[in-house]
Amino acid sequence: MLAASSAKARATGVVAPASPAKRLTDIDPQTSAAFPTGIGELDRVLGRGVVPGSVILLAGEPGVGKSTLLLEAVKQWARQGKTALYVTGEESAGQVRLRAERTDAVHENVYLAAESDLSTVLGHVVEVSPTLLIVDSVQTMVAGDVDGVTGGVTQIRAVTTALVSLAKNNGIAVILVGHVTKDGNVAGPRSLEHLVDVVLSFEGDKHSSLRMVRGIKNRFGAADEVGCFEQRDDGIHEVPDPSGIFVQHRDESAEGSATLVHMDGKRALVGEVQALVNKSEMNNPRRAVSGLDSARVAMVLAVIQGRMNFTELGKCEVYTSTVGGMRVTEPAADLSIALAVMSDFSKRMIKPHTVIIGELGLAAEIRRVSGIGKRLSEAKRLGFRHAIIPAGTPDDDVPKGISIRRVSHLADAAEAALGSANQRPKRKPTTDDIGEAPF
Repeated sequence: MLAASSAKARATGVVAPASPAKRLTDIDPQTSAAFPTGIGELDRVLGRGVVPGSVILLAGEPGVGKSTLLLEAVKQWARQGKTALYVTGEESAGQVRLRAERTDAVHENVYLAAESDLSTVLGHVVEVSPTLLIVDSVQTMVAGDVDGVTGGVTQIRAVTTALVSLAKNNGIAVILVGHVTKDGNVAGPRSLEHLVDVVLSFEGDKHSSLRMVRGIKNRFGAADEVGCFEQRDDGIHEVPDPSGIFVQHRDESAEGSATLVHMDGKRALVGEVQALVNKSEMNNPRRAVSGLDSARVAMVLAVIQGRMNFTELGKCEVYTSTVGGMRVTEPAADLSIALAVMSDFSKRMIKPHTVIIGELGLAAEIRRVSGIGKRLSEAKRLGFRHAIIPAGTPDDDVPKGISIRRVSHLADAAEAALGSANQRPKRKPTTDDIGEAPF
């Protein structure tokens, strides 16, 4: 038994709780119910919406559109009759107002404060009483009673700890904007990601308008969801059907083009892989990769050359790329990469309306991949009628209405996609054609 005397309690470090512990069955789950932000793709990643009292960290490179996305979020939040406070430590109030006008985010329920002092920010929270607080960015906030430079480890930890306490004690949802390092990691102490409830990564290629919000950590839902957006002149817009963007301009009459279905988190996305193979007079022909895992592409090329007797491939430049800014790194893309390269090398087109899914082993065997049912359903939805998939895939994973060819070896996949070796290309060969290799 614990002693009741205060003296003994102080000696043992035991303090009477302010409120008793409750049975798990007695706790109301509605106290952690999520409120939709009004942005479907963002809610998808968050797990139905924002939970009151939660702290969300949105990290991304400069200029990717973090502030624009959050202005869209506060606009939708305000239109639901809720109050939002947007605190910026990086821009003036006038600059934010101009962006808000451009993105139609001006609303009477949205409050703006250009502050970097944490104590002043907390004062604004008391006056406004928002249900959503945006802090842009956590690296620019300063806790006056803590030593350390602005944006340093000590300051970031102190600011984040104070804002987490604010959120939990007052039931305010807080979204922090974070910077990333050159390596793509969140700037600041490693403990920053542990302090918050949700960590989101906002990604995008500077040469593409497509943006992805990727869940890294989520205490209220799945941590591997992905939301798709498009950056336009008038702000950020949702892309509920990203697969349609990736394949809408595809030319199926071209050699060196293959359609794949890859899993980005729990989301199946249809995309295109292109390959270009050219003769080279160099001792070490160039190999360039864009949007794909360069190590896996190198392995795929080695398998084609060594296992499929494409010896002339070693004397060629090989360029491989995804289309539309898509980033694909999973092994399930191996087979589509291989067939795109073999298609351009032999100047034979892949069978139209065909998607290609499978991992390639070093012996040129085709290995099974996860989520095959979801991949095929997405391909069917977009009008693809044929699929080349790994042997051993259960019938239960195959939706009705799509023709399936199961393959166990790269040679089988090549025959299914490109036809027999004596089949001529539909167009007249040019002097640049390398010639057909045996399958």
